[in-house]
Amino acid sequence: MPKIAITEHPLMENGTVKNWGAAPPANGGSREPETPSNITIKGILALLMAEVDSNGGGGVGRRAISLGMGDPTAYSCFHTTAVAEDAVADAFHSDKFNGYAPTVGLPQTRTAIAKYLSQDLPYNLSPDNAFVTSGCTQAIDVALSNLAHPGANILLPRPGFPIYELCAAFRHIEVRHFDLLPEKGWEVNIDVVEALADQNTVAMVVINPGNPCGNVYTYQHLKKIAETAERLKLVIIADEVYGHLAFGNNPFVPMGVFGSIAPIITLGSLSKRWIVPGWRLGWFVINDPNNIFKTPKIVERIKKYFDICGGPATFIQAAVPRILQQTEEVFFKQTINLLKQTSDICCERVKDIPCITCPHKPEGSMAVMMKLNLSLLRDITDDLDFCFKLAKEESVIILPGVTVGLKNWIRVTFAVDPSALEEALGRVKSFYQRHSKSNQHEEYQ
Repeated sequence: MPKIAITEHPLMENGTVKNWGAAPPANGGSREPETPSNITIKGILALLMAEVDSNGGGGVGRRAISLGMGDPTAYSCFHTTAVAEDAVADAFHSDKFNGYAPTVGLPQTRTAIAKYLSQDLPYNLSPDNAFVTSGCTQAIDVALSNLAHPGANILLPRPGFPIYELCAAFRHIEVRHFDLLPEKGWEVNIDVVEALADQNTVAMVVINPGNPCGNVYTYQHLKKIAETAERLKLVIIADEVYGHLAFGNNPFVPMGVFGSIAPIITLGSLSKRWIVPGWRLGWFVINDPNNIFKTPKIVERIKKYFDICGGPATFIQAAVPRILQQTEEVFFKQTINLLKQTSDICCERVKDIPCITCPHKPEGSMAVMMKLNLSLLRDITDDLDFCFKLAKEESVIILPGVTVGLKNWIRVTFAVDPSALEEALGRVKSFYQRHSKSNQHEEYQ
């Protein structure tokens, strides 16, 4: 076989050097694609788990306990309903759903999603406004990709869900953060939103029930957000992946209720409410009864974008109508009661850990933000240091607050088996006692 000479840097016709997979450099500079440097939850959790593994699990026979990932399926006390399991099994075995689905989703699935969401709205959604996505993460990508344009910026909550920052970086959308106020139940700082928005602001994101904060917004606050968006001519991206998972004083109110004030893009999924995150069944829905945003050109653009997206498995989509229509309320109540129980455990146990405080008790979702008081610890520099040393010494995984935008805070997931949660927080208490300045003082006595 003849030898094939490979030129390391093939020359373009004009004599410039072309790199593999990249445009030729301009003015001698590099044009290689840059990887966004954004921190991701899964990336940090993988590093923390590696810290546990490198230490042999913190001791012989000691299990690692994760309070870092919002995946309750790791614990047998959280499981989906038989209706969902049977619907998927029947669709799979029917031999009718082995082919491609339409890129926007099966018609019956879109109809079921529209009907499900319309139950809580003052108007009925058309199936044409509901698009099936591969989980809520793909719905985020669809939203930002279709809003992006040169010079665009987007308003994101801080703390928030870092996938938005990552997706914005890939789409070259400038990110501007507005603060959530812990002393006011993590409400949106409306004044900051108004100060940040300009003619290039394409949207603001509202996550309710809150991730990572565990808040549930009141009707009045959501209306105020919608009225602000109307004044600023902003689309609201309503992330409701934790929709209906509310167990405090405030009931869950869909942002779509205010769709006649400002156009709303609702993102959701089966993942959390039905406890099936691995099924990757989500939705992207336009709530815009006055057709302010939903022009034929916009809808056509969205449909075209779905032509390059890979949606959920066809048989999973086929199961959705039955899942949404036949799941009994008792299943939802059991999940809510368990989350209420574990959130109470979480808040009670941290009272015995002086370096951690909870400014606002969770009222929904599966996680809560807690503040670290590093002045009580003698050898912990920040939230990353706290979480990595905790993983190494106690085999407990907690998410550093910097991952979601708040340095020297932590996000604690309470969608955990109650006994495992008790054990994990007991280990955190031991960690505090070992690293506290008061313990150092006692050692010197």
